[in-house]
Amino acid sequence: MIYRFCRLLCRILCTLVYRLEARGVNHIPKEGPVVLCSNHKSVIDPVTLGTWVPRKVHYMAKEELFRVPVLGPLILRLGAFPVKRGGVSKEAIRKAISLLSEGKVMGIFPEGTRNENVGMGKRGAVSMAIRAKAQVVPVALIGNYRPFRKMLAVYGAPIDMTPYAEQGTTESMEVATELIMSKIREMVETRKPSM
Repeated sequence: MIYRFCRLLCRILCTLVYRLEARGVNHIPKEGPVVLCSNHKSVIDPVTLGTWVPRKVHYMAKEELFRVPVLGPLILRLGAFPVKRGGVSKEAIRKAISLLSEGKVMGIFPEGTRNENVGMGKRGAVSMAIRAKAQVVPVALIGNYRPFRKMLAVYGAPIDMTPYAEQGTTESMEVATELIMSKIREMVETRKPSM
């Protein structure tokens, strides 16, 4: 109930302030484990990524955020879970795989850090998707978060991880990761919003 209310509130605010539009939401599977892999431009990205998704999206978030009064308990209720500074811990990876194995949705930024342009992805998202037998949906967040300038959240067609899982090698996971990032780059380049 709290998640739905906050999602509606964010949808209204993002539409008013950033003229946020979503395209391709129909590509998100209605059930089963899904990893939403997105480019990472701003601290606002998790909100932008999940605002138009009809299912609850779970995220990894910096451990320090959970110590902030009011914010910590709120983001916990909204589906975030802590990650220790200095990299993703085994505990956080286990938690993500557990959520996916329960048929839930994870929002992940494979670049690992914010970039103005779409950078190189790390293979952690692919590894988790393969282990949980999840579908991967590439997402392009397009725009600059300037008030009253259009932002787009574009959801691409799901990418089947089965061929990469069957190979089961580090190289195959790197190929899958680059495929995802190239899809995101392609969407960014071809879907730039008209202001």
